[in-house]
Amino acid sequence: MGTARSATPYSPFTTMERIGFIGLGIMGKPMARNLLKAGYPLVVYNRSRAAMDELAVDGAMLAESPQAIAQQTDVVISCVSDSPDVEAIALGSKGIIEGAKPGMTFIDMSTIAPTTARKVYTELKEKGVDALDAPVSGGDIGAQQGTLSIMAGGDEAVFQRSLPILQAMGKNIVYIGEAGAGQVTKACNQIVVALTVQAVAEALTLAKKSGVDVARVREALMGGFAQSRVLDVHGKRILDGNFQPGFKLKLHRKDMNIVLQSGRELGIPLFGSAQVTSMMDALLAQDQGELDNAAIATLYELLSGMS
Repeated sequence: MGTARSATPYSPFTTMERIGFIGLGIMGKPMARNLLKAGYPLVVYNRSRAAMDELAVDGAMLAESPQAIAQQTDVVISCVSDSPDVEAIALGSKGIIEGAKPGMTFIDMSTIAPTTARKVYTELKEKGVDALDAPVSGGDIGAQQGTLSIMAGGDEAVFQRSLPILQAMGKNIVYIGEAGAGQVTKACNQIVVALTVQAVAEALTLAKKSGVDVARVREALMGGFAQSRVLDVHGKRILDGNFQPGFKLKLHRKDMNIVLQSGRELGIPLFGSAQVTSMMDALLAQDQGELDNAAIATLYELLSGMS
């Protein structure tokens, strides 16, 4: 990755908390930019160098590892792909735990298993580090506009202290409960999103196969009880045949694994979740995982003889 540009030592005269941000992907990069726009001194780390260099142009300092970020900041935020990634960043070699100091805060905004969130919370707590699991919803558009929905688990006092930071990235910010509660809420969110995407794809396929104007069908539905954010954003994607990812299908499939695992652990039959996950698997088998999750519509069209 090359030699990273290190942040200057933290100054006690800095009026705003210095924040570290790990994970500069589709969601993380605009979230980090919004923190810079809010005036927070920012130190960033990402596995690939290009995204770090982009943020450096915006004023961020660079670090060579999560450990280095922890040594130079008051609050560390992560937004990465999966549970093992978060565990490695927080607890692994050159991880946050190796650079942590008592009183700092770790806010994980990834979507991971609730059990992993609780493990990270417990192990960091033993080092005097507070932790929140604060996954987000709203896609790349919400990340860019700073309008994400944020659902948080952990100690309420830590949540209240962290609220100004979260408000730089989101609008609908809700404290849910103890550690892991944010991730449980995100699992519930992903059920609703997945099944609504499926419903919108199914409805628009029916309209198209029937020979009616699909755009007008969507317009009519937007004015009635079927109106939803998914119908608005993903319905437009489907009409345009534009499946450039706002949220990659393969990542939503990963989230549905968390959903189904949680259902198994609790003995809950999640029939709808299981069905839409099978549809995602069919698309992944066709190497479509990099497309937006709205690409479920392409499977409907294929099976309906329209593509």
